[in-house]
Parts: sequence; structure tokens; C-alpha cells
Amino acid sequence: MNAMDEHPVRVTVTDDLERNRWTVFFRLLLAIPHFVWLALWGVAAFVAAFVNWLVTLVDGRSPEPLFDFLAAYVRYATHVYAYVLFAANPYPGFTGEPGYPVDVELGRPQPQNRWKTGFRIVLALPALALAGPLVGGAPSSWSAEGRSGGGSFSYTTSGAGVAFTVACLAWFAILARGRMPQGFRDLVAYCLRFAAQTWAYVFILTDRYPEADPALPRAVEPAPANPVRLALEDDPRRSRLTVFFRLLLALPHLVWLALWGIAAIFALIGIWVGTVVKGRPPAGLHRFLSSFLRYAIHVYAFLCLVGGPFPAFGGRPGTYPVEIELPPPGPQGRWGAFFRLVLAVPALAVNGALGIALLVSAVLSWFASLVTGREPLGLQRLGAFALRYEAQTSAYLYLLTARYPYSGPWTQAADEQLMLGE
Repeated sequence: MNAMDEHPVRVTVTDDLERNRWTVFFRLLLAIPHFVWLALWGVAAFVAAFVNWLVTLVDGRSPEPLFDFLAAYVRYATHVYAYVLFAANPYPGFTGEPGYPVDVELGRPQPQNRWKTGFRIVLALPALALAGPLVGGAPSSWSAEGRSGGGSFSYTTSGAGVAFTVACLAWFAILARGRMPQGFRDLVAYCLRFAAQTWAYVFILTDRYPEADPALPRAVEPAPANPVRLALEDDPRRSRLTVFFRLLLALPHLVWLALWGIAAIFALIGIWVGTVVKGRPPAGLHRFLSSFLRYAIHVYAFLCLVGGPFPAFGGRPGTYPVEIELPPPGPQGRWGAFFRLVLAVPALAVNGALGIALLVSAVLSWFASLVTGREPLGLQRLGAFALRYEAQTSAYLYLLTARYPYSGPWTQAADEQLMLGE
């Protein structure tokens, strides 16, 4: 995608997914020296960022010494978070030098708009609001950074964000397998990329706004195919009137979705019993739950402004520009079906964290659409990614498929179906 290639702040991933179980088990203890150094460096970075703001406001360009100092800090912080969140395996250095498996590339100082520089902290508020739920909660030692360092690279929130939730789950997966799941690694790298771009923007290293699009950049490693896919064919133009009253307009759908959900509970019991007994979901119940899930995605897309048109009430395929593709009934393992609810717990945890990011992006999209009459493309694609994972998680839980949800944002489906304006 050209938009991502041109962004002056890029995250490169050369990690091989192999992990050392011992260093993973003691990862937080091993990272304590980095937490201390990151907090101390953060105090200096806060002062340097203020000076950089003043100089750039006058000269229209960041001075190279300040640029290099702050760029090294953003790079070092990304290395530390990549290590702590299991996106990379080697112990990072303390200087922020390039070469880490999850690294940040920054261009040289470029001319910047003085008006954007003058109001930078105000302009950065939406990006900071989204960076919180993407990277998320942290141990108390991380929280101290934000209180003492002011401008330090900390993303503590009241709850666990996407990257932190994924890291907690990855800890168990790595101890069992000795490898970081590819989807987990890529999702954490996406969150760190957005965070690095956000802090580069806050520190006046660039006036290019952070890119929220999770379909970028293209995945280097092939992602496993999933029969549950999402197609996004919506025009991002929005009617300000329907945007303003979006929640009220969605109320009939929310009521109908709740009523339909009561019947879906009984259908879930029936499809679970049928799949455990016969090793295959009953066709009638599969169709019923597929329609229910499809309709739910239509409603969520409309409510969160990922889709523009008012959806129909039937959940029929091909009736909405944010559409999911579901597989026909097929054979499934009886043991996997029997323990489906237990097996789905990790996916449900990731889905819950993505749901918070979806909510924040919806609120930001609401304001942006009212002002510009258009849904921001990056936020729309982030919403589509969250809905795709919601669809895959629900389809797995409902026994519509035996394929486990894939958490990686850079998939072939994303490349093929989340590309508007190309």
C-alpha cells in the first residue's frame, strides 16, 4: 500500500518466531533494568520533546541532534515493548540502535507545518486515545513511567489492551510449544507500529499522522487460510445526519438482535449436541446460526460506522457492503466440538480486547465523519479487522467451522478485501 510505504515511521519485522522458554518464563524479571532505564530516559525525552516543539515551531524543522535523540528513544522503547510482549526473542540493547528483530525505521528531519506543530498535542489526542486500547495495560512498574516521566513511552490504561492481552496468552503458548504464534506476533507488531508512529508524531519527529490501517504493510510470511472471511466494499462517504443519530437508528436492530439471540441460544445447544453425536453440525441449525452471525456483523458494522447503509433485518448474504463469508457444514472432530467453549477462551479474550479498540475507533469515526462527511479509511479498516476476528471467533464458538480464529492483521484476506481506493 502506497500510503504505508510513504510513512516516515515504519516498523520492520525480521523475527523467526522461535522463543527460549526460560527467558520467556522470566521475561518480566529480565526486563526490569529496561523498565528503569526507559523511565529515566523518558524524563529526558519529555524535556527534549518540549525543546524540539519550540525549535520546530520557529524553524519549521526538527534539529538533527534532537531528532536523533528522540528517534533513538522511540526505537529503544519499541525494542523493549517488543521484548516484553514476546514479539521478539533477543535481549535488547540499551541504546536504541537499529537491528532488533522488531525495529523502527525513521526518515531524516523534514519540513513540518507550523500550524500542525503549534497544536500538536491537541491533534495527537485521537491517536493517543487509540494507542491505549491497542497496546493496553501493564504491570505497576510500567505505570510508574507515566507518572514520573510525563512523556515516557507508556500505554497504561484501566484495562488490558490488545497487545497486552495477546502477550498474556502467548506466554502460555510459548511455554508449551517454544514458538510465538504468528498471528499473535503480527498483531503485537501492528500495535507497536501504531504506537511508534503516535509517539513520533507527539515528539515532533514527523507531521504525518499515525496510520491505523491493520492491513498494512503486506505480510511477508503467508498466513493460514480461514473459511470465515470479511469483504469490505463500503463507500467511506457518510451522511452527517445519519451519523449523528446512528445509535438511535440502530435501536430497532439491537432489539431484534437481542430477541434473535434468545432463539440462537437454543440453536447453539442443539448444534453442539448434534455435532458431538454425529461429528457434523446439523444443516438447518448451521443455516440459522449463520444468518444470525451475518446479521450481527451487519448491525455491528452499521453501529460502529464501518458500514454506511441501514442494514436489512434478515441476515441474508450479499445484502450489506460489510459482508462475511461462511463455510457450509462440514465434518468436525467430536472432542473439539465437546470442549469448544473451553478451547474458545483465548480467542474470546483477544476478541474482547479488539472490541474495546473497535469502540474507541467508532467514537473517533463519529466525530471525524461529522466534520468531514467521510469515514477515515484507517479507522474503517481497523473496524473491519475487528469485525473479521469477531466473525471468526463467533463462527468457531457456534460450531459453524472447526478452524480456529487467526489474530494476525496482515492476511491474504486483508490484502484482497480491505483495499479501498486502490
